[in-house]
Amino acid sequence: MQPTNTKQTSAHLPILYSLQHCPYAMRARIAIFKSQQPVLIRAIKLNNKPPEMLVLSTKGTVPMLVTYDGEKTEVIEESLDIMLKVLTANDPTQLLTAHRSASNDSTLDQMLSLINYYEMGLIPANEAYKCAKRYQETNITECREVCETYLQQLESRLAQHRFLMGDSESLLDIALIPFIRQFSKVERQWYQQSPYPKLRAWLNTYLQSSMFTKVMAKHELWVENHRDIIFGDVKK
Repeated sequence: MQPTNTKQTSAHLPILYSLQHCPYAMRARIAIFKSQQPVLIRAIKLNNKPPEMLVLSTKGTVPMLVTYDGEKTEVIEESLDIMLKVLTANDPTQLLTAHRSASNDSTLDQMLSLINYYEMGLIPANEAYKCAKRYQETNITECREVCETYLQQLESRLAQHRFLMGDSESLLDIALIPFIRQFSKVERQWYQQSPYPKLRAWLNTYLQSSMFTKVMAKHELWVENHRDIIFGDVKK
């Protein structure tokens, strides 16, 4: 994806403040990429946040999406809210609705419930696991086993179909990718031999895709020269 420095092209585009390796920012970028809608991406560092960002939100966390509708400015500061915002506007691969049927129109509610479940359980377990490895604590095995409770559930889902909700990709998949990737990097050798072959194959499909390469591209920091960089897989 090539940066664009054209003021005319970038006028009135939404702005995404992002951090390259933050898993929450990562899943917001995946959703934006999947929605095929361009945004201006502003890469930041947590210890040198742009004043323009802090004027809009004293919270100062990433991801943060700023949209413009006439004179109205909307600031969205939660990654899941950003995902829903962009995919509700345009969802060409039906990430929100692919598994809806005549007898079941609550698929999105089910996915949101599952995402919340994993956010409340897997994500803090992941953090404890990472810290145990980083600080060489003696309870790393116990921390990993807590994570595995959730991985076993995902493995069971993938034993039934290609993706987490069915045979096509969904919001649940792209919401969890960054956190499974995070888990996989803590003890790489253990992970490669772990009893989760379906989960490893699922993750590898994403990590080896051109989509993921573009989503993880490194961008120059906004504070350095305030250059407009357009992000998004926009279909012509």
